[in-house]
Amino acid sequence: MDTNKWITQIDKTTELFKNEFEKLSDEELNWKASKNSWSIAQNIEHLIIINETYFPIIKALKDGSYKISFLHKIGFLVNMMGNMILKAVQPDRKKKIKTLNIWEPTKSKISSDILERFIKHQLNLKTHIENSSELLLKKTVISSPVNKKIVYKLETDFDIIVSHELRHFEQTKEILTLQKKN
Repeated sequence: MDTNKWITQIDKTTELFKNEFEKLSDEELNWKASKNSWSIAQNIEHLIIINETYFPIIKALKDGSYKISFLHKIGFLVNMMGNMILKAVQPDRKKKIKTLNIWEPTKSKISSDILERFIKHQLNLKTHIENSSELLLKKTVISSPVNKKIVYKLETDFDIIVSHELRHFEQTKEILTLQKKN
């Protein structure tokens, strides 16, 4: 299966983040609109954290150690769950979603190298996707890294990842707009 659509979108998203935020100071990257909101840096760190939870799954699929459940075989369930999650992470952000603790940013103040770390992460993400062609051809189904009962196709996971990154890009632009008003 051709992975170019995801690779192209990851490159575009990486450039969007770089162009929008590379000139920001530590203070600007870590600015929060409120005590309970996330900063630009925290949004970027969140993307790294969540995407990396899929890397061990891809590794286990490749080395044959991945354990599937009976839910992986229920096609309508696989499609329904995948489509539901994909719809929830669309960039239009009509509905706010609370992330799970495992995917929350780890620090309130994040160093200004977060953008560099994100760019390196994006290269790693692309490598994982590029090396998954065989798994994609097999229509491989995975479980969510946080709940084995949530199942969807690996292909849908890659759609979710690229949409989720764009969703957070939109969120970070909103933070920057609020910051400029204050």
